[in-house]
Amino acid sequence: MKAIVIQQFGNPNVFQPTEVPTPELVQGHLLIRVAATSVNPVDVKIREGAVADIAPVFPAILHGDVAGVVEAVGEGVTHFQIGDEVYGCVGGVKGTAGALAEYVLADADLVAHKPRSLTMTETAALPLVSITAWEGLIDRAQIQANQRVLVYGSTGGVGHIGVQLAKWAGAKVYALVSSEEKAKLAHQLGADITINYHQTSVEELVAEHTNGEGFDVVFDTVGNDNLQNAFKAAKLNGTIVSLVSLSQQDLTLLHAKGLTLHLVYMLLPLLFGGSRAYHSKILTRVAQLVDEGQVRPLMDSKSFSFGEVAAAHTHAASGSAVGKVVLKQSL
Repeated sequence: MKAIVIQQFGNPNVFQPTEVPTPELVQGHLLIRVAATSVNPVDVKIREGAVADIAPVFPAILHGDVAGVVEAVGEGVTHFQIGDEVYGCVGGVKGTAGALAEYVLADADLVAHKPRSLTMTETAALPLVSITAWEGLIDRAQIQANQRVLVYGSTGGVGHIGVQLAKWAGAKVYALVSSEEKAKLAHQLGADITINYHQTSVEELVAEHTNGEGFDVVFDTVGNDNLQNAFKAAKLNGTIVSLVSLSQQDLTLLHAKGLTLHLVYMLLPLLFGGSRAYHSKILTRVAQLVDEGQVRPLMDSKSFSFGEVAAAHTHAASGSAVGKVVLKQSL
């Protein structure tokens, strides 16, 4: 089959088209004809070599997110059949090939039927970010109706799903944005209040929007040093969910305010096995919410084909992308 691989870590130009063997079907797995994939920050980091310990062996096929059609069904799989339209975050990390190819072999426990109301391209934007947001807000924070939830990066990949899930759960959603354009998008996604973080300090937004008490839940999709802002924004005994903590931090505020900090790393089942079927359950529920009009993917205005993966990575890492960067099959 045709695939796009990397033979070494480096800039986006390391991607190269090639021919590789089509994966052999094994028990408990599906062979999926790939229709689309999307770029996630971890894909960029793997390509750069920033997280070499979780990279597949060279020649490496990257990208975990996939939307496509079941081509073959492995022994023991009963809930999918040939021709089913499916989606999932299925590989592109150590031990598994990714979706930048004509076909990808996927553990059936990582896959769900795609939302009926979305195209393949739209669907490919959802898997990793939806699982991450669900695990963070629904499972870890267990957000409740009428709680005040502050979302950092509200029009980014995970953030825009977080806004919608928090709203669906009945919370009052405060979305941090960097421009008027992003404020409009956040409102369209369901945010009750948008706050430009360039114009408002953490102390000011806590004073203005919570009477100085702080937010029940802070969903910090930025992480690292931004954790200090999340600590400041949370109320006493509040909850913080972060996606990135590859840094040393002063935990004084975490202790002084009695905060609970959760770190979400949705790749763990792919890397180590176990709990994979839960990803399928999350994606099945997300597909239902999409078809009910509760959740939708926010797509960047620029579209790319598989042959333009270098340009897609460049754009995704530029800071100018809004929502998800998606690639259509072109091999």
